[in-house]
Amino acid sequence: MYRLELSPSADRDIEGLKGRIRRQDFERLRLAIRSLAGEPLPHGVRKIKGAERAYRIRVGSYRVVYEVYDDEQLILLLQVARRTEKTYRS
Repeated sequence: MYRLELSPSADRDIEGLKGRIRRQDFERLRLAIRSLAGEPLPHGVRKIKGAERAYRIRVGSYRVVYEVYDDEQLILLLQVARRTEKTYRS
């Protein structure tokens, strides 16, 4: 079982979405994030090009960007955002 940690920006993203999107969509997003602890590379995951450990999953029209550290059994959430042209830019 992997440990989930949120970067400060991912924490802000989630807090910002909490009141803005439908509760059903938010719960779906929260469930997908929690499930990463058991399966860090679920079906449909995509590796982010140019980044050694970064992956993304799609949850409806939202994207969850995270890094996997197998040696530490850690998943670090980097960003949770609605899919736009700016989603993957740092």
